[in-house]
Amino acid sequence: MGSREVTEQLDWNGKKVTVAGLGVSGIPAARVLHGLGAVVTVVNDGDDERSRAQAADLEAEGITVRLGDGATLPTGTELIVTTPGWRPDKPLFAAAAEAGVEVWGDVELAWRLRGPGAAPWLAVTGTNGKTTTVRMLASILEAAGLRTAAVGNIGVSLLDAVLGDEPYDVLAVELSSYQLHWAPSVRVHSAAVLNLAPDHLDWHGSMEAYAADKGRIYEGNQVACVYNVADKATEDLVVEADVEEGCRAIGFTLGTPGPSELGVVEGILVDRAFVENRQKNAQELAEVDDVQPPAPHNIANALAAAALARAFGVDAKAVRDGLKAFRPDPHRIELVEEIEGVTYVDDSKATNTHAAEASLAAYDPIVWIAGGLAKGATFDELVQKSAKRLRGAVLIGADRALIREALARHAPEVPVVDLDRTDTGAMSEAVREAARLARPGDTVLLAPACASMDMFTNYNKRGEAFADAVRSLATTGDA
Repeated sequence: MGSREVTEQLDWNGKKVTVAGLGVSGIPAARVLHGLGAVVTVVNDGDDERSRAQAADLEAEGITVRLGDGATLPTGTELIVTTPGWRPDKPLFAAAAEAGVEVWGDVELAWRLRGPGAAPWLAVTGTNGKTTTVRMLASILEAAGLRTAAVGNIGVSLLDAVLGDEPYDVLAVELSSYQLHWAPSVRVHSAAVLNLAPDHLDWHGSMEAYAADKGRIYEGNQVACVYNVADKATEDLVVEADVEEGCRAIGFTLGTPGPSELGVVEGILVDRAFVENRQKNAQELAEVDDVQPPAPHNIANALAAAALARAFGVDAKAVRDGLKAFRPDPHRIELVEEIEGVTYVDDSKATNTHAAEASLAAYDPIVWIAGGLAKGATFDELVQKSAKRLRGAVLIGADRALIREALARHAPEVPVVDLDRTDTGAMSEAVREAARLARPGDTVLLAPACASMDMFTNYNKRGEAFADAVRSLATTGDA
């Protein structure tokens, strides 16, 4: 197994730290820093009722909060700790650069706060599949008898994990491109980039900047840089990374693996990377049917998780046991019902074209429910790749016209229902229309390829609306 790292301890007493943003990472960061003796000021753009309530709680603890003014650098600031959502082009960060003030994210802060003998990190990023892969990895590590947690964007707070009284053996860490942008010194045991596709370009400014931030996860890797053989961009990031001597490039593929790869042979997940004489030998890890659901992109997630676990010294049995025990989160290719021979699947988490493409590749034929906020995406490539699988499409949401136009260009024979409404009740009508188009043996698939905030609070609420509509269809024959 991997060894614990020794980390330097910083003196926070009296250090003037500005925390940029309230919310799920800003508030814990402010409290932790205040507890360490730092003089903390929180700045926040918003000044609504919720922000004022959060500010009142923090101020009662002795933390200064400035609402409605996230642009001005507080006097004397020695360090900024930012929440992931704050874009790099914010005026606050320009002011910090001019004053020579460092900017860290919450992940960087957690990294710097690790104590002596801190648990190694096994880290995962990518446009899609991060959460599932990290949870699979944690399940495998637990099956190996290790004290671990899924942390980062999910599960246990990363700050709680590194500051807790009871040490972990190893952490399974999900890292977004936002978090990696603000994490200059993080150096993990092993890391995986699952895939790269255009996403969050409004935040990063370009695909090149987005990829570069993803690639930071490989910097300083000690044992393995895990990449996707089918996605050359991920391998390019490995080639460009500055890693510790002896760190290996490990590929994963849905095909037959070569040496230093994990892959699939006749329904078996196999390892040709962490075995003796990998030119000739392979280790069976699990069966494809041990992974639920066994959709192609989910098998890829399982191979990436297995590669990281194997890099940490986990045996094959624990890989199999961990994958068999794992169940995906809701709204990720989740079977809702089968009604009159038609299967209804909720993949509301498919909030971009890359995720939707993976989802559409898992079924045939499909009545596709799609639409929402496009976030600057285009849909021609997605429709071209998926057209032959489509029985029909039902479009909802603010930017549905972009998908309708792509369907008209590349799949003109596919019947399309364009619902000219963005209220939450539109989902019930969408399910009714999809049921009308579907035939026995078809899958009605919610894989929106768009964000949800035009109609729903988040993708969870969108998925719940879909599931409710399907269940209503099952019980009454009317969604």
